[in-house]
Amino acid sequence: MLVFRLVFGLLLLAALLCFAMSIGTGQALWRRRGILVLKWALLAALGFFGVLILERLAVML
Repeated sequence: MLVFRLVFGLLLLAALLCFAMSIGTGQALWRRRGILVLKWALLAALGFFGVLILERLAVML
C-alpha cells in the first residue's frame, strides 16, 4: 500500500514539475513529457484501486 502511494505521489510531482518546466521554457517537449508521466500516474492509481477492490473481495469471500 505504501509503495503504491509513494509511486503515485512521485509521479504526480514529476508531472507537475514537467508542466512547470513547460510553462517556464515554453517548450512543447516538457508538456509531452508531463502528459506521459500523468498517464503513468493514472495507471498507478488504477492499480492501487484495483488492489483495494481485490482486498475487499477477498474479505467478502
